[in-house]
Amino acid sequence: MNKIILVAVLSFLLVSCTTARVDSLNYLNNLESVATEKALENKNPSLQIGDELIIIVNARDQDVVKPFNKNYSSSAIIQESGASKNTIPSAQQNFVGPTYVVDSNNQIDFPLIGTVDTKGKTILDLKNELEKKISTYVKNPTVNIRITNFRITVLGEVSRPGDYTVASGKATVLNALGLAGDLTIYGNRDDVLILRTVDGVVTKKRIDVQDANFINSDFYELKQNDVILVSANKTKQKTAKLDPNTPIYISVAGILVTIIALIFR
Repeated sequence: MNKIILVAVLSFLLVSCTTARVDSLNYLNNLESVATEKALENKNPSLQIGDELIIIVNARDQDVVKPFNKNYSSSAIIQESGASKNTIPSAQQNFVGPTYVVDSNNQIDFPLIGTVDTKGKTILDLKNELEKKISTYVKNPTVNIRITNFRITVLGEVSRPGDYTVASGKATVLNALGLAGDLTIYGNRDDVLILRTVDGVVTKKRIDVQDANFINSDFYELKQNDVILVSANKTKQKTAKLDPNTPIYISVAGILVTIIALIFR
């Protein structure tokens, strides 16, 4: 009877520990208490120094807008800058159009219009501004803009750490973790560090991906060159401190104990 009780107690403890462990690996545990539409908002990232932008101006008469496109010819193809095995595919494998680089003063030099300030503006803001200015010369112009070098870095306890280029120019923390193959079982889910550099100033933010409220953070939507660092949890830290030969020592000790027991018997 004592053995049966002992087995029952151990089974209960085992199930309880297993359940707690599974819960700790989940994301957005309290999602029901947070407005889920927040995560579905289609935000545009603010433009940053060094962003490479392909800007195409279209109109009913394409010849009229040629000067705004640097007399660009559709036969020219501009490959994505820095494309690699970690480039996130998009509807277009090649990006076609004239390229503008945001300079150290957060400006681009646009044909006929001149210097355009991009500081603090999203792609949509820049699009609207250019369309308004170009409409002075062309009737009902449309402007298409794409960032070709939007990169993020994911390091630490993830399956595939490295640099990733996002062709769409938009990414969230969850997108980035997904691209990196998700956190390993040793990843610390309640203390994910995000590093962001804006105008030479580095800011830090720690988030808990188990808590749905982190989607309300300014760091949920990533910006150009953001770095995500996933630290190791206590289990991995304890494992790292162990001698790698410990299993061998335990096996040898077990064999010796068995031999000694047989001799005394």
